[in-house]
Amino acid sequence: MLRVIRRFVALALASLSVVALLATGASAQQLVDAGKEGTGGGLAFVLFGVMVFIIAGALFFMDHVRKRKTADDD
Repeated sequence: MLRVIRRFVALALASLSVVALLATGASAQQLVDAGKEGTGGGLAFVLFGVMVFIIAGALFFMDHVRKRKTADDD
């Protein structure tokens, strides 16, 4: 009986900690403020460029793997 209660408490604590960790990310939607004076706009532009290259690289890699896999099947 004690083992069941201990498992229930552990599951409840784990669930609450996961919800708390996920909820903290929802409050910070804007990580870089491009409108502020100084380096805000430049930093936002650089981060946007990095994100575009990462996404394009991932798409290229996925397409390359798919083409190589279909070529091996033939």
